[in-house]
Amino acid sequence: MRYSTLCVPALVVTSTALALVGALPVQASDMDRKTETSAMESYNFKTYLKDDTIMVYSSAGVVTLTGTVAQEDHKSLARETVAGLPGVKSVINLLTVSGAQPEERSDRWITMKVKMALAFHKNVSAAATEVQSRNGVVTLSGNVDSEADKLLTAEYAMDVEGVTGVRNDLAVTTVPPAHEGLGEKVDDASITAQIKTTLLFRKSTHTVTTHVTTREGVVTLRGKARSNEEKSLVTRIAEDIKGVKQVNNRMTLRQP
Repeated sequence: MRYSTLCVPALVVTSTALALVGALPVQASDMDRKTETSAMESYNFKTYLKDDTIMVYSSAGVVTLTGTVAQEDHKSLARETVAGLPGVKSVINLLTVSGAQPEERSDRWITMKVKMALAFHKNVSAAATEVQSRNGVVTLSGNVDSEADKLLTAEYAMDVEGVTGVRNDLAVTTVPPAHEGLGEKVDDASITAQIKTTLLFRKSTHTVTTHVTTREGVVTLRGKARSNEEKSLVTRIAEDIKGVKQVNNRMTLRQP
């Protein structure tokens, strides 16, 4: 058994260091060590959770997460990322959210949700998109490199819980905005977690029962869809997640 910590750089503490000073047992299974290391080195932990303080402790495939995160969505993303790692049997999520959180469906809450929803996609740029909300109406500004990407960004924003309208002030420019993370390999566990989180964010898919697995960037979807249109929508969402190479949708239709 061992602890590994992911947090802001100045506060990183490894389990090896703790073991050397006698704070923790030095014995640990190879799989537990690999699980903890894989979590710390995952794309999601290094990108979206890099400013959070998360401790990962694995024992016989049961992983416990402790520490603090900046927002509730980060708790879910951390749990789903770890749950997708090989050998993980279950995840005990003891993470707490630090600081005052916005009231549900408030403008600040909606802005946060929209930014998170845009972050995972290949064909929109969360970094180049400014998001503001007022009484549920979201205003998008910044630059995109095509009219299609402009419309897609608005579509993703409109489908976030609490959004009642979208004012699309994005400008199509000949200078492509930076699509963050496109040149970096995204591990399978991070892809799976991003797809699950994105489906939960969207009003049109948050009730869909979907089981997601990823292997070498190839995503397999199983579960129940209410219609062929809903099944196609889930496929399209998964295909636009960073790192996804192919999507095999094996979802079946619910019986009426």
